[in-house]
Amino acid sequence: MWGREMSAADEAVSAQDLIARRNRLLGPAYRLFYEQPVQFVRGEGVWLHDAAGHRYLDAYNNVASVGHCHPHVVQAIARQAALLNTHTRYLHETVLDFAEKLLATFPAEIGHVMFTCTGSEANDLALRVARTCTGRTGFIVTANAYHGVTSALAELSPSLGLPLPEGSHVRLVPAPSSAADAGDVFAHHVRAALDDMKKSGIRPAALLVDTIFSSDGVFADPPGFLRPAVEAVRAEGALFIADEVQPGFGRCGGHMWGFARHGLVPDLVTMGKPMGNGHPVAGMAARPELLAEFGRRSRYFNTFGGNPVSAAAGIAVLDVIESEGLMQNAQHTGGYLVKLLGQLRAQHPLITEIRGAGLFVGVELRLGGQTGTPATAEAARVVNLLRERRVLISSAGPHGNVLKIRPPLVFGTEHADLLVETLDQTLAEATMMSGE
Repeated sequence: MWGREMSAADEAVSAQDLIARRNRLLGPAYRLFYEQPVQFVRGEGVWLHDAAGHRYLDAYNNVASVGHCHPHVVQAIARQAALLNTHTRYLHETVLDFAEKLLATFPAEIGHVMFTCTGSEANDLALRVARTCTGRTGFIVTANAYHGVTSALAELSPSLGLPLPEGSHVRLVPAPSSAADAGDVFAHHVRAALDDMKKSGIRPAALLVDTIFSSDGVFADPPGFLRPAVEAVRAEGALFIADEVQPGFGRCGGHMWGFARHGLVPDLVTMGKPMGNGHPVAGMAARPELLAEFGRRSRYFNTFGGNPVSAAAGIAVLDVIESEGLMQNAQHTGGYLVKLLGQLRAQHPLITEIRGAGLFVGVELRLGGQTGTPATAEAARVVNLLRERRVLISSAGPHGNVLKIRPPLVFGTEHADLLVETLDQTLAEATMMSGE
């Protein structure tokens, strides 16, 4: 296969064979991206290469946050894996070096970190800490949130499509908007959820939000809009958990963490995906007084969470973000990308709103203008047509009508040019196909 380029027929047959084999071995519960799934065999920077040797611009993948197969991260993982890999019940300096380096990126009030393997585990741990320290059981999340795949988190992840069970102690609130009064409106909904809990005899433990509301459709502005809602839950003795799995690690530009855009210090912060640039490392950072109480009442151990290889990967990612100025690049390139998308909006009536911060951008599509019908089918068509043109994005929001652009942090202005040029062509074709 490597000795020649595959023909279109070879590629189609290969994909069909892989899909059939996948279904036979993995079962029906997994999902694939795109109407025509793609097989990747190699990655480098912002590029992914398929089995036929075609190159795709990755404008979606925040897992490889500092670029696919970044040599500094690859070398750090290989070097430590060749020496030792154990767990946190043995002493190991690399794990402590990682904790020290990571905590230095947080406000002084956040003083401890506990390591896990996935963001789901980190959020699950945060729920345990919140319940233990408050003695309460109620949680507030947004109406299309995603926070993980454990049994506990599935109830707090309505984007998975599961209804809340009868008697649930979870309350859903509408996602914020980008209006000037977004903070007051969101806080109003949170207060209403608190009141409803009180009527049901439920005591609130925490408000848990992804600080850029990724699954809800990407809401970032105006900065500070989260503050009134956080003040409302804290007034009731509940905690604020910032889910930074998607917005964290410099993605929003200007700040390392999404919560910083709101001038807030959370009680608990959860991290995942971009933390190891593809290596499974995640964690929860906390105010020390909370972990003092949690540690007094409970214990936690995760066999692979905080292992030396994961720690080496995490240190390498932080090194690259700092040495290559990737947080600053997210701010610069993200601003440039939004400017180009704004110009595109003038040419394509389907685009009704552009939202985001840094290299996390949502482009909302509607039929008939700002208050029109969500262009769900058109958004899916755009995502799939872009894939045919070898540019990768996804969609988000309760109606799936928000184009979700979230590339690796090494994404530059030249890549933004290519993305927008291809999106321009794709929107024209999608509009023609829909008859708009």
